[in-house]
Amino acid sequence: WNYFTPRKFVWFENFVKLFQDELFWRVVLNTFNFMLYFIPMVLGLSLLFALGLKRVKLFRTFFILAFLVANVSSGVAYSIIFQKLFAINGPLNELTRALFGITIPWFSSPQLATLSIAVMVTWKFIGYYGLILFSGLQAIPDSLYEAAELDGAGKTTRFFRITLPLINPSLVMVLVLSLTLTFGIFTEPFLITGGGPMRTTYTFQMLIYTTAFQKINPGYASSLAIVVALLSYGCVILTRKLVERDVEIV
Repeated sequence: WNYFTPRKFVWFENFVKLFQDELFWRVVLNTFNFMLYFIPMVLGLSLLFALGLKRVKLFRTFFILAFLVANVSSGVAYSIIFQKLFAINGPLNELTRALFGITIPWFSSPQLATLSIAVMVTWKFIGYYGLILFSGLQAIPDSLYEAAELDGAGKTTRFFRITLPLINPSLVMVLVLSLTLTFGIFTEPFLITGGGPMRTTYTFQMLIYTTAFQKINPGYASSLAIVVALLSYGCVILTRKLVERDVEIV
């Protein structure tokens, strides 16, 4: 079916074709490569942002708004900013040339393109995810830290024995949101790399878009969308089973 011809029920033909499609498996690999960069980065930096907000009293609202701007701004706008920043003659390469005498092909290298896209998406969501973690930190009673300090627990011990266990629900929420996001990435690779180089940044949403609107094959694109939704749901369920646990302060 191509929007104009009569519809024809093809049973599971599209799904059989899908699992035989090399490009589909290429995109599956790309998605999990992106996860390896994005998930640790966004979790770590969002947690640092949340911990920083807890310490900062003055101008806290300013810092929150500054980081949230990236999340609510147009994807096109900040993609252009990063494209200029990571360009061959951009500020970042000017710095690397001045310090090390090298030029780094951020978006044209198959090894670095995925990392560069992950950095862009991480920057966009640090503020949003950081606020989720900050709300978890705010819910921890100060009396727990005071009691632990009286018992001789240092900062590191308090962090791993009190902070991390008690913000586990918030961490799980951020992890689940991050996982589902990796299956929905479109704007950044579409505008910056077009899925290249060598299709290393080609994503599920780009595959669905090109199949439905460029190749005019909405039936196959719908099958892709169903499989992507099931993959995303499966990752979320598996993650929650692995990381959710009852909290006990020791």
